[in-house]
Amino acid sequence: MTHLWRSRKVAWSAVIIVFALIAAACGGTAETTTTTTAPAAPVTTTTAAPTTTEPVVTTTTTAAPTGPAYGGTVVVADDQEPPTLNAFVPGGDNFIVSIVGQSYWAGVQEIDGFTLELIPELVTELPTESNGGVVVNDDGTMTVTYTILDEAQWSDGVPISGDDFQFTLDTIMDPDNAISTTTYEDIVSTEVGPKSFTYTLSAPTVLYEFLFGNIIPKHDVEGSDFLNDWNDTMWVSAGPFIFNEWQKGEFIEVVRNDNYWKKAENGDQLPYLDSVVFRFIPETDSIITAFKAREVDVIQPPPASETIEELQKLEAEGARVEVLSGPVWEHLNFQFGPARLIRNPDSSNENLNYRKAVAHTIDKELIVDEILAGQVEPLDSFVEAFSPTLSQGSWAQYDYNPEKAMELLELAKAELGKDSISTVFSTTSNNDARVKLSELFDTMFSAVGIVYENQLEESQIFFGETLENGQWDLGEWAWVGAPGLSGLIGIMDIFDPNGPPPEGSNFYQWGTPTSSVIDDNTARLAEIRTALNQTVDPDKLIPLLQEAETILADQVVIIPLYARLVTAAVWADTVGGFKHNPTSAGHTWNIEQWYRLDV
Repeated sequence: MTHLWRSRKVAWSAVIIVFALIAAACGGTAETTTTTTAPAAPVTTTTAAPTTTEPVVTTTTTAAPTGPAYGGTVVVADDQEPPTLNAFVPGGDNFIVSIVGQSYWAGVQEIDGFTLELIPELVTELPTESNGGVVVNDDGTMTVTYTILDEAQWSDGVPISGDDFQFTLDTIMDPDNAISTTTYEDIVSTEVGPKSFTYTLSAPTVLYEFLFGNIIPKHDVEGSDFLNDWNDTMWVSAGPFIFNEWQKGEFIEVVRNDNYWKKAENGDQLPYLDSVVFRFIPETDSIITAFKAREVDVIQPPPASETIEELQKLEAEGARVEVLSGPVWEHLNFQFGPARLIRNPDSSNENLNYRKAVAHTIDKELIVDEILAGQVEPLDSFVEAFSPTLSQGSWAQYDYNPEKAMELLELAKAELGKDSISTVFSTTSNNDARVKLSELFDTMFSAVGIVYENQLEESQIFFGETLENGQWDLGEWAWVGAPGLSGLIGIMDIFDPNGPPPEGSNFYQWGTPTSSVIDDNTARLAEIRTALNQTVDPDKLIPLLQEAETILADQVVIIPLYARLVTAAVWADTVGGFKHNPTSAGHTWNIEQWYRLDV
């Protein structure tokens, strides 16, 4: 099973899982699987007083800004062109669709590029139990209420209303549209108001926080051919810009939405720019050349260390290059199932002191220096790739310490009754970074006295029969982090002792019925995992998540290594307000705040 985390707005409209096993890094493009679920039973809808779809008669006057000046155009370059502008149809999950779409879409939530946390967009606040927006009912259902901002309106002046939320739900649930209905299908009733939308789910789930990330305007889309009419043009905007023109193979232009409802903190009417042009330049070298020539203002090139270093040389000329840790995190892991013995008959993974010795053997700083040119810090916890503010840095206890590793190895040998310990490392052979990693491991493991062997495989084999059958000893691959508590809860499912493949995703088989390790720690993690899926109260969820992180670190089930780089460059001497966002929200997340310094 290979799933890919999808772009922000799309993923929140059709969440299946909130993490992903990455095969894309193996050199090609990973396969994706789209699941269409049969429509659920009819939903009961209660509609409040009718909501008008007539535009509010207003006179728009843009006052002189108190901060940045108005006007000008920013050109953004990308190596991909959208296959469609409609996020809900096939091809709409491409990241470039979201990059462009951030200029005219809006939904319940956004990912803040500074904190990497979920923040409200169309609603007054994100609903929780503590603020009364989420209520777990006595009958086991859960009710969620959104209060829509009074000022939120479409670009034609029509207020954004509960009718638009209901229409979005109806569109998703329409079987003719073939959109994933996961979680939406669990909605059993709704209530619609002029500036509110309430829905009841059949059972509590934290996945509610990802619903309705992209709202569709009922008055503009109703009655159209949804699958075909919105591929080359876009419905009325809820964002800072309006779709204007698409010259296939060249560019998409969006222009100022004079009816945009959001204001800057200083009171300025947003957006500042007159327009944004998205240019499509297929080759990375050509993108860099265009950036150097100042033909484009903002780029997000592939994060190769050579490219980053080349761009950083331009900082003396006014460029700013933001190199950040992204949501894709690489990790080293142990196989605990019996099939590991096929790979390494002398596997010692069941011994905790051996696993701790491995953790002290790994020089993460050297790995980051060699593979990522020292551009980011190593990971002390995988939680950093999900919600950085919740991370306890639980793996920081395992510093690079060969002497400590050798002491632990001697303890392991005594406990196992062995004269030596061997390790067989497996990962994908057609990924340059992982091949380099295997070479670095050879030196590190040999230095502490572990008999080490590399057995790398083609990605199709490694991500196929090897993972499914647990036929590795020491392995390495990547998962993708997602914001919000649901992302962390989702990743905990892969450690579920009751979920070995093919029923579950516990590829490590830690604590499963045939595992070499079944103890109080595996039992406690199973209890935590169950509890995580039975509440939506952050005050209860966060301590459980942190306890789970501690267990996984103390027991060295996995060893987080580093997050893959994401990078963006901007000519900061002419464009202000830009802040790269390393999450699935992308670098256009705050496009309404951009402004030109030369107008």
